[in-house]
Amino acid sequence: MPINLIDYTNVKEGEKGEVLDHLCEDKWEMPEQIEALEQWLKNSHGKLKAGNYVADIGYSPREGASGGGAVLTIQAMEVMVKIGMNLYLSEYPPFENE
Repeated sequence: MPINLIDYTNVKEGEKGEVLDHLCEDKWEMPEQIEALEQWLKNSHGKLKAGNYVADIGYSPREGASGGGAVLTIQAMEVMVKIGMNLYLSEYPPFENE
C-alpha cells in the first residue's frame, strides 16, 4: 500500500475513485514516503487539472525513533492546494517478522 494516489474528481458519493499511482511499495517509514510523494508531485502537477485528489500515506512508526522525521515542504503543499489534493495519514502497527 504505502502511498495510494486517488482521483475522486467526478465520482459520486459511495463510488471508488480512480487510482492514479502507488508509491513506495513495502516501504512503511514516513521520511522516505514523503520524499517520494514530493517527487511525484513535482513530476505530475502540470499534468493534473484541479480536482478532488487524495494522497493516502500508510505508515508504521520507525522502530527506535526518538524524534525527527519527515517534512512536507511548502512547495509540495502549494502543488497539493493547487490541484485539490487532501493528505490522509493512515498509521499501521509495526509489522512482526513471521
